[in-house]
Amino acid sequence: MSAVAFGGSGVAAKPLIEAGLDPLHVVWLRVAGAALVMLPLAVRHRALLRRRPGLLAGFGLLAVAGVQACYFAALSRIPVGVALLVEYLAPALVLGWVRFVQRRPVTRAAAFGVVLAIGGLACVVEVWAGLGFDALGLLLALGAACCQVGYFVLSDQGSDAGDETPDPLGVIAYGLLVGAAVLTVVARPWGMDWSLLAHTVPMNGTPVAAGLLLAWIVLVATVLAYVTGIVSVRRLSPQVAGVVACLEAVIATVLAWVLLGEHLSAPQIAGGVVVLVGAFIAQSSAPSKGSAEPVASGGAERELSGRGTAA
Repeated sequence: MSAVAFGGSGVAAKPLIEAGLDPLHVVWLRVAGAALVMLPLAVRHRALLRRRPGLLAGFGLLAVAGVQACYFAALSRIPVGVALLVEYLAPALVLGWVRFVQRRPVTRAAAFGVVLAIGGLACVVEVWAGLGFDALGLLLALGAACCQVGYFVLSDQGSDAGDETPDPLGVIAYGLLVGAAVLTVVARPWGMDWSLLAHTVPMNGTPVAAGLLLAWIVLVATVLAYVTGIVSVRRLSPQVAGVVACLEAVIATVLAWVLLGEHLSAPQIAGGVVVLVGAFIAQSSAPSKGSAEPVASGGAERELSGRGTAA
């Protein structure tokens, strides 16, 4: 559900951008609007500011502002397909984090699922059509991938802390507030043409209210996406959820085909199937609760050793 929600952001944002809104302004509207929606939950969970300030700041800087800022900066220098592919190296980086930093075992099935998913993603974005070397652009895209790793790792933080587990809704609410504050400095929304939001914009030839598209971006592609995402990470583990998240690119491509008339090529369809297979293999490597086998999800490993991501 999180992948579907995140994947639906592009098809709603593109008509707004084509109508004249700056991409960074759309990102700011997305994050600031979601922060406003989640504000009552931030007030309700204000104790988190005292208990977990580092987690809230990290989530806002990495999972919200960092991914968006690095990705859009990368797009200004390298093709979309290349930037997207580099960003979605995150599942492989998560496996590396789990194996070499946390020193927890991962299964061959999880590693194989990552390889399949990244290979299929290369076909979905048709990376060969935009191969070009720009060192700064690639570094920015890699920065987005590292921030994406931070999203999965921080979403899992404290999931085994019992009654002290930070409420995911509170974490998301404060993360969005921090992200909105950072993006305000980057995007400078005071120069935005606000009047565009009061009109309709063409979506594959059909006029659609700009406000309706913005509501979709805020409520579905941001609030719902982050809420379901952080809950899924805690149930699946960062590395398994990371591979499943690769479905976002496939879903975004399919939605662009259906809603924007952007046709799919045979390699893109084949790549989408490969991503699905890779995500299924990685997800099926998750153990049943109580299993003592070394596994990708680390759920049983945490039960045995008492070491969660926070460790």
